[in-house]
Amino acid sequence: MSDADTGADDGPEMVQINLRLSRSFLEDIDATWKEQGFNSRSEFLRYAARDAVKHPEFSREGWKQIAASEHELRSGNAELVSREEVVEMMDRDEDDE
Repeated sequence: MSDADTGADDGPEMVQINLRLSRSFLEDIDATWKEQGFNSRSEFLRYAARDAVKHPEFSREGWKQIAASEHELRSGNAELVSREEVVEMMDRDEDDE
């Protein structure tokens, strides 16, 4: 492994892992990291993993809802909502608790 692989020059040591994914999921990941402006697939996956670890309160169910909503938007079966509408919905949910 080279110094570039370990991150020895500029930060913590990086460790390589292997991850098995379906081809279609990998294609979705590749489309997403490019659309989101990440420099690489690895950078995107590190960001996603870091976000999941730092924000464990965002549940797997939350991710499923986001994925379902994204699918509905892409298939034309859903409407976009404004930021204000989202904040209003969140406020209503907090009032219900």
